[in-house]
Amino acid sequence: MKPEKGAALTGANALPRSLRVRLLWGSVAGIALALLVSGVMLTKLFKEHVVGQFQAALERQLDQLVTELDFDAGGRLRVDANAMLDPRLLKPYSGLYWQVDALPEHGEAQIAVLRSRSLWDSELAPEPDTLAEASDAGRLRVAGARGPAGESLLLLQRVVSWADAPGMHYRLMLAGDLRFNLDATHRFGMALAWVLGLLFVVLALAGLAQVGVGLRPLQELQRGLRRLREGSAERLEGLFPQEVQPLVDDFNDVLQTNAGVVERARTQAGNLAHALKTPLAVLENEAARAQSGADPMDIELVREQLGQVRRHVDWHMQRSRAAAARRLPGRHTGVEPCIAGLLRVFERVFAERQIQVTLTSAEPGLRFAGEQQDLQEILGNLLENAWKWAGSEIRIGLARGRPGWLTLQIEDDGPGIAEAQLDAVRERGVRLDEHTPGSGLGLAIVQDLVQLHEGELHLANRPQGGLCATVILPEARPAGN
Repeated sequence: MKPEKGAALTGANALPRSLRVRLLWGSVAGIALALLVSGVMLTKLFKEHVVGQFQAALERQLDQLVTELDFDAGGRLRVDANAMLDPRLLKPYSGLYWQVDALPEHGEAQIAVLRSRSLWDSELAPEPDTLAEASDAGRLRVAGARGPAGESLLLLQRVVSWADAPGMHYRLMLAGDLRFNLDATHRFGMALAWVLGLLFVVLALAGLAQVGVGLRPLQELQRGLRRLREGSAERLEGLFPQEVQPLVDDFNDVLQTNAGVVERARTQAGNLAHALKTPLAVLENEAARAQSGADPMDIELVREQLGQVRRHVDWHMQRSRAAAARRLPGRHTGVEPCIAGLLRVFERVFAERQIQVTLTSAEPGLRFAGEQQDLQEILGNLLENAWKWAGSEIRIGLARGRPGWLTLQIEDDGPGIAEAQLDAVRERGVRLDEHTPGSGLGLAIVQDLVQLHEGELHLANRPQGGLCATVILPEARPAGN
């Protein structure tokens, strides 16, 4: 059961059959993916920028803490809290904290020997694997931690030492609440999502318009095909884009070729009917006379008329076959092997004539752009005529003529043809010598086959006597040449 026209495909071939839908979905998917990736990357870059700025501010606070850290007269570590400029350090659980830990060379670390008032009675407790050690002296460490109120902190650490406190290092930690940075990032992401969503709608509409404009020539092509089908036009007319115009030109060439085929078929049918009219009338009349008993049937006359019928049918069948095959792609025939095969045949058929044949090829490997049967028919008729009329010698020349064409010459040393009859011998049924066997169709077949391949046939008498037949046929060039 055949699927209905325009039915959707299923399974492995579930892609929509509409080019418009395919292009639109492809454009929308591409735009959505590009905007999604852009949104994610822009949000990430914004967050990195905001957090980077926040970290730079914390580094300045840490540097100030290092500057304000000192020892009193009793050798105890102290920090002037009033010297720290940020008031959040004085407000409990404000989101900005500092802490100093003592790291003796021998013994356990002393946690929170000094702390900011904002920590109140809590401590900064980063993950153990992120804690700075005495070996990290002078290096800045950045890590994350949880604050006393459970907030997410950005924690900066630096280990310092003083000459006034030999054998002792101090770990300075300064942390800030990331909530404001994360909130800013969230607000930026939401605003960006709205902007990118609006941009998606605009680009999707632009894609829809682009697809509509881009496919409009195909709609015009469809209308042109409808006009052809309805019979209101004979070819596709109109201006098409350069990507579509070659398709239109090729389609018009096919229409022209088909029209030519139909016209030739009509002509062939008319010619065949006209050619058979007289023999059939003679046969019908002879049958009627024999049936009435007036005269016995003239067997020779019947045989002669049947021979004419057979020749005409064979002629038209041969011409129709050549016309149908002349434009098929990939047809090519080696010329020299074809000539060699024909020479072997004629040397046996005309063995008693002792004709010397000379073949000259200017370039080996030349190929005819057509079927082998056509080339055999053309060369066979010309060689047969040459063998019938030659005195003692036949010369065959093969060369490449103008680009894309082959030139074949067949010369004999016979009596030649009267100049006034050189054109007449190409007509069907014309025979210059009724005593020589033949149908009078040989040169006419050659003429029609050569014309079907858009070639040329020239007949000329040689100055030294004899006939020279020149045939120009299309050459098949190797792929890539």
